[in-house]
Parts: sequence; C-alpha cells; structure tokens
Amino acid sequence: MNNTDTICAPATAPGGALAVIRISGPEALSIVSTLCSVCCDRVAANTVHYTHIVDAQGQIIDEVMVSIFRAPHSYTGEDSVEISCHGSRYITRRILDLLVQAGCRMAQPGEFTKRAYLNGKMDLSQAEAVADLIASTNRASHQMAMSQLRGHFSSELSKLRDQLLELTTLLELELDFSDHEDLEFADRTQLLTLAEKTDQRITTLAHSFETGQALKQGVPVAIIGRTNVGKSTLLNRLLKEERAIVSDVHGTTRDTIEDVIDIQGITFRFIDTAGIRQTTDQVERIGIQRTYDAITKARIVLWLFDQAPAEAEVADLLKRTEDKALIPIHNKSDLGPVDCTAIAGRPVISISAKHAPSLDALELAIYQAANIPEIQDSDIIVSSARHYQALQQAHENLSRVLIGLRQNLPSDLLSEDLRLVLDNLAQITGQARIMPTEVLENIFRHYCVGK
Repeated sequence: MNNTDTICAPATAPGGALAVIRISGPEALSIVSTLCSVCCDRVAANTVHYTHIVDAQGQIIDEVMVSIFRAPHSYTGEDSVEISCHGSRYITRRILDLLVQAGCRMAQPGEFTKRAYLNGKMDLSQAEAVADLIASTNRASHQMAMSQLRGHFSSELSKLRDQLLELTTLLELELDFSDHEDLEFADRTQLLTLAEKTDQRITTLAHSFETGQALKQGVPVAIIGRTNVGKSTLLNRLLKEERAIVSDVHGTTRDTIEDVIDIQGITFRFIDTAGIRQTTDQVERIGIQRTYDAITKARIVLWLFDQAPAEAEVADLLKRTEDKALIPIHNKSDLGPVDCTAIAGRPVISISAKHAPSLDALELAIYQAANIPEIQDSDIIVSSARHYQALQQAHENLSRVLIGLRQNLPSDLLSEDLRLVLDNLAQITGQARIMPTEVLENIFRHYCVGK
C-alpha cells in the first residue's frame, strides 16, 4: 500500500437506497472537484454540499451530497471526501470509474483504517476494534468492541507500560553506576511489589480472553441425551423454527446440528447431537462419538432425559462434564413427573419442549450458566487471539523478572526481561514499536473494502 496514493471505495454495502463513496489521500479534494461544481479545495472543512456528479461529456450521473474533511481532522488523518449518492449499483460503479479516471485508485480491504493507524489516528488495538464493531452480532460483543475502540484497553496497557518503565529506569540507573556495588536506586522489596501488581493485572486481562471469545463467537451449548428424549424438538423451540428433523425413529440425528440464538444480549451457539445409546450401526456410532466431542468443546451442557437416569449413566456424564456448566432437564413433563429433582446438587428443570407455552425458565438458566458479567462501557475484555498471545508472553517474561527480584539477580539480567515485557505489550497497540509488515497485512486482510 502506497500512502501517497489517493484511494476510493464504496463505504456502504450494495443494495440500499443510498450509497457512500469514500475518497482519501493528498489529491482527494482536487480530484472530486473535477467531477462536480464544488471547489473542494476552497470550501470550509467539515461542511456538506449539494451538487451533481458529471462525466467528461457533461452528462449528469447523479445528484449527491459531498462531505469535506481536511487533514488531520478526518478518519484517516488525510484530506478526505465522502460522496453520498443514490444506491444504484450502476451509479456507484460510474462514480468510482470517474474517480479512477481522474487519478484515484481503488482501495484495498482495510486500507482506510490502516492509514488511520499509520497516521496516528488510532493505535493497532483500536484499529482491530473497528472490524470487531462491524462484525458484532449482539449487545455484549458491540459493547466490548466499543470499549476497545474508545481506547480503554489502550489506556490500561499504557498504565502497565508506565509502571514497567519505572522499574526499567531504576534498574538501568544502577547499571550506569555499576562500579558502585553498594548503590541501589530503589528498594528491591518495593520493586517486587510493583512487579507483582503489574503481573496480576496482565494475568487478569489474559484470563478475560475466554469470556471475550464466548462473546465474539457465541457461547457453545451442547444438547445431549438418549435417543428420542426431545433434543431436536428442544432445539427447534429455542430457535423458533424447524431446524432439526424430529421423528419417533431412534437414531434420526446422526450428526451435530448447530445454530445460534440471542438470550439477553449474548449469543449462544446450540449444538444438537446424536442420541447416546448402545448401537451396532457404524454411522450412528460415529455420530455418538461426535456427541462426546461436542461435550468437550461446549461451555454449557443441556442433559435431556424423559425418565430418571441410571446411576452408571449419571456417573459417566458427570465425569465427562466435570469442567462444564451442566443443566439437567426433565423433558416431556406433560406425560408425568420423574423421581429426580436434582443430580449431583444441580436442580433438575422440568419442561415440555413440545407443548410448553414458553421456555423462559430454561433460557434464564442457560444465561446464568454462561456466567458472563454484564459488560459496561469501560470494561476491558480481551477477544483477540493476537492480544492474548502477547499478554501470555508478557506474563512469562515478567515471571522471570519476579524470580530474579526474589533471588536478587543483577540489574542487567532483570532489565533484559523487562524490555521483553515492554515489547510484548507494544505488540498489542503497535505504539513505540515498528510492526512487521506481515503482521499489519494479516490484521487488515479481513477488513471489508471501504473500511
């Protein structure tokens, strides 16, 4: 990507009543001026003008609104123009053709946001939050992305780096006076306390990654049980559509079926599985193995039964779900109660997936089992695997610093590990560190064109 080019691209998806075309770069104002009656170079910044886009023969292509933004007060930090036109695919294509003929080139995916990062309008974590905001599918993932975009994560990392810089400065001052062996610029006990506090915060941020992934990808919920206990019926009721085949024939579901629903602002990814039973059918046995695989990957397990389960069945399932949130469910309650009110201390929820007017109580139990805190605007939750890996590396390097402080190792060894921690945190925001080209390309590769 060449930042001296002037780029253009549609900033809205095709098919709407209106479309927005974004232009950014050193010649943005002059190029747009050649296509309309507005002298963009001369008008005030942050103003909107009604005009017509015309071709070289003077034919009017469309009546438009032209918004003017001057560097550095624009999304990219460059001179920028946004043309709002009618949403016709033909009109959009014609205007883009005229812009290219006048000297623009079509933007690559994510190039506008990449320029915003390179021009200091946002750091790298905020740039990644733009993509997360666009992809958000529920209230929680939206709030998580907004928090990161507004710089709360960056601010937290900045505080951590300031603390680490204080540590590094004091230790390296000792190196400058290494000929005075008895000279210390800071009490090692105080340094240890500061390092432990910093490491605790880094660890907390890293641990939030599991929650961040659940909010971003959806909380995985496996629906399991014997054949014909109503698993597919329950999935259809939760989804409010006939997604899975329902039949009285045992072993109808041979493979996992997945779909998502939103419960109180959080996306849950439900997985309907093959019924668990002894069988000689090779295909069904493969489906049952996939049921066990789904349990392994799930965060929540809904265990359906229509009669009291045997002790061996309970023991086997508790072993398979010992690190999961297990919700025992007695289905077909309209046919009569079962002598089972709790399993391993977990209360049994009685429902009729086929006939109950609502499943509100079950949905509430699923929401509570996810154990995801209410996301506030300023909450910091890590959702990027790249950020998580950097935090993990920072924790590992800082752990060596803690060991060194406890063992009273020389300052030069401690300073080296501290610089590695600083570098790990800098990888997240891209500040005070030159990011490798391949890292940047990988980050912006999945952006949509026009953003």
